[in-house]
Order: sequence, then C-alpha cells, then structure tokens
Amino acid sequence: MRIKKFLAGMLCAALLCSLAACGGPGGVGETNADGEKVFHLRLAHGLAEDHAVHIAMTAWAEAVKEKSNGSITIQIFPNGTLGSETDNITIMRAGGLDMAKVSAATMGNFKNEWNALSVPYVFNDKDHYYSVMDGEIAQDMYQLTEDAGFIGLTWLDSGSRSFYTAKTAIRTPADLKGLKIRTMDSQMAIDMMNALGGSAQVMGYSEIYTGMQQGNVDGAENNVTALRDHSDVTQYYCFDEHTRIPDIIVISTTAWDAMSDNQRQIMRETAADMTNQYKQAWADFENEVLEMAQKNNVELIRDVDMAAFQEACQPIYEKLKTSDPGVYSFVERIQNAG
Repeated sequence: MRIKKFLAGMLCAALLCSLAACGGPGGVGETNADGEKVFHLRLAHGLAEDHAVHIAMTAWAEAVKEKSNGSITIQIFPNGTLGSETDNITIMRAGGLDMAKVSAATMGNFKNEWNALSVPYVFNDKDHYYSVMDGEIAQDMYQLTEDAGFIGLTWLDSGSRSFYTAKTAIRTPADLKGLKIRTMDSQMAIDMMNALGGSAQVMGYSEIYTGMQQGNVDGAENNVTALRDHSDVTQYYCFDEHTRIPDIIVISTTAWDAMSDNQRQIMRETAADMTNQYKQAWADFENEVLEMAQKNNVELIRDVDMAAFQEACQPIYEKLKTSDPGVYSFVERIQNAG
C-alpha cells in the first residue's frame, strides 16, 4: 500500500509539472474576435466517461464554447487521470489545473465549514437539499476557499448516501453493531459510524468490491449508483439516507479573476443550467442502476427506522457546538432554511 501511494504521488507530481509547464489559462496575448482573452481551461474529475457527471460536463463545455464565441474552451480529464480529488485541488492550486469536480466532503479538508454538508441528517429531504444548494447558503460557501486560491462555481446532485451490505439488512442503528463499514476518509463519516455503533473502515472506492468479497468489510455507504460497481457482492441496500453530499465544481481564482465580467457571467449561467438539467439526469441514472441491481438480486430495504438513525446522530450536533462553531453556524443556517 505504501509503494502504491508513493507511485501515485510521483505520478501526480510528474503530471503537475507537465501541466504547469503549459502555463496559466489562455495563450499569452491570444484574443477572440470580440477582443476578449482566450481561456483554455482544464477540468479534472475521477469518474468514467460514461458516467452522468462526465456527460453533463461535456455538454457544458460545448455550451461555454458556443456562448463565449470560442473565448473559453474546457478540456476534461476524467477517470482520475490526475489523481484523487485532493490531488486535483493541489494541482490546481499549483497552477497545473483550472477546475475540478470534487465532493463537498473533500472541500472540508480545505475549509472546515464545508463539513456542514456532511453532517448526518442536516437536510430534511431532497426538496430542502435542493433549496439550500440553489440558494444563498451555497453561494456563501463557494467563497470560503477564495484565500486558498479557488472558489466554488456550481454543484451537482450526488443523491443520498445509505448503507449497503453483503449479508445484513440494516433497519435500525442496532443492526450496525459489530459491522465493519467502509467510509470515505472523512472525520465526519468516521464520527457518524461511531455514533451509529458500527466500525468505520477507511479505504479507497476501488478497494470496496474486493473488501466485501473477501469479508474484510461487511458493507459500505454511498449513493445508489455505487451498485453499478458493487451489486455482485451486495445483498442489501438500505435506504437510511444519512447524508446528501453534493459534488462541487471549483475553479481557480487565477483563472476566474483573469476573465472579463461577460465571461464570468457566461460561466455562471451555463453552470447553473447544467446543474438544473443534471437533476433529472441524476434521477434517471439512479433509477437505471436500481433496476439493474434488482435484476442482480440486490434487495432494497425501505422500511428503515429513520427517526432512530437521526436520534443516534444527535451527539454529533452537540459536539459541533463547542468543537467547531464555524461548521455549526452553517448547520444552523441549513436547518433553519428547512
């Protein structure tokens, strides 16, 4: 594992140097027919080309190019080519990338307040979630990392996250006792598992299949589209819907600040259009995966005691009040918006 991480680090360093050598966004002195500076933006993400996210961003890139009269082009690097989400932000801050699609949980590694979106049951339901992410609260959060050299531009739905397991149906927190559940490398996710009585096992997404197959973990937690990869080793998907963690498209302040007001407006408007259109695309994607999973004999557990899960997570809220008042202030704003 250490060798694997070392090699991944070396690869990212080499890619960073290669991309940074290309210079900043846009060619020096290059302008379009309208006299605006031309930007050749580079955007990285970790998903496959047939994923709904990549398809949506490809269409967005085409819209940006058209509406900007060619003054803004976006080259997309999918499949984790440039490393993890944290790697992508690091490369972006060093000048080797202009944009990245990352989870809001990853954003929490750069500014604590973003962790508010990872707090279990901070959203009442999907309507509440959409209202917050389309509103003023999300706009305020986008600016939190400006001092770090990047800001949020828009968000993409990533559904609700629930538990899925190889052998045990999860209907109450008590069902998690003694189970090893894969979580993201997020302190909030680990705290949630502790509160619910399970054992958090941090590992990469690519390790989940083998982990469940060999019994190294009993299950994982993710949105339903994870079943596209893991239905062969999953017996139960249990809709406790503990978190709704959006994906965020971030852009470097170097690129953003160099754009004209007109170009920034085009980026905002086309990004908002993509977000709205993606809501239905995501819902269709979820339904497609769920249909496939059921054909693969995954049992969907919907009679989950949601109130019991919410109650079990209350210590997380109490802890945040004193340990991280910045995060808790956003939690309060989100809940008050519901």
